[in-house]
Amino acid sequence: MRQYFPSWLRVPLVFFAIAALAEYVIDSGDKPAFIEHPMVGLFLLLVLLILIAIEGIVGAMDNVLYQSLDDEAKARYVAQKNKTPRFIKWIQNIYKKLLGSKPIEKEHEIILDHNYDGIKELDNSLPPWWLYSFYASIIFAAVYLLKYHVFNGDSQYDELEQEYAEAKIAIEEYKKTAKDLVDFTTVEVLTDASDLKAGEAIFTTNCVACHKADGGGGIGPNLTDEYWILGGGIKNVFKTVSEGGRDGKGMIAWKQNLKPSEIAQVASYVLTFQGTTPAEPKEAEGDLWVTENTTTSKEAASSSENDIEATVETDSTTAN
Repeated sequence: MRQYFPSWLRVPLVFFAIAALAEYVIDSGDKPAFIEHPMVGLFLLLVLLILIAIEGIVGAMDNVLYQSLDDEAKARYVAQKNKTPRFIKWIQNIYKKLLGSKPIEKEHEIILDHNYDGIKELDNSLPPWWLYSFYASIIFAAVYLLKYHVFNGDSQYDELEQEYAEAKIAIEEYKKTAKDLVDFTTVEVLTDASDLKAGEAIFTTNCVACHKADGGGGIGPNLTDEYWILGGGIKNVFKTVSEGGRDGKGMIAWKQNLKPSEIAQVASYVLTFQGTTPAEPKEAEGDLWVTENTTTSKEAASSSENDIEATVETDSTTAN
């Protein structure tokens, strides 16, 4: 390896290979392993120092060996050391082939008759790398023309719309697991027993002092009736718990102490008090809150009663 790669190339190659292996093996999420885990950075620094130390030790041993040789052996050693590595020779040969130039001893084959004050012109061919790139661009252009202008392939705008749709789906999937992204505009009533149990624990810890354990009300309003000061329903209750009650009085804003998911849990638990009978209910406060479903039910019932009355009147008229 020392014959093919100089020390200034060996050390970075080995170091970055070890760093890449550590990055692959260690789970560090979106951050690099040496940032997420400082011990990994310390380990890589130690590896770098060891590699440099090894190069120094091997170089010192080479010098000791060189000093122990006679003049003839030293000459052979220097000649071998100054010999161009095979890897470098391979790169040089590839470069010459890609360049496609004629060696100096064969320039007479491509010399032109033009002569400008002793300066002659060579008829060099285009480099192979340039020709191959040109041919590849022609093939690419033909494929592009057929795909997008003959067979009407997806344009950049179509791909952008598809990426938007995929991103929207990914965001919705993320929201399902990221409960703390919820706010009063997107919150929904939680019905799982685990969420209601957590909401009950939060209510017991923070809300019982003002609303009592059964929601009958004390300093705070009664939570069991259908009257609400700042509006009922999950959205209004969530906002009230989060932002607090009326200015200058009422409940404090709990958003500083509770996560959005916890506010959703306690708000859902508060709604379970609706229709229950507390031991000492407080007088109703605020306005009667009627949900959309309740309104629809009442309108349907009223319409049904009107239909019955109309039917009775019709039957009575017919009988008369």
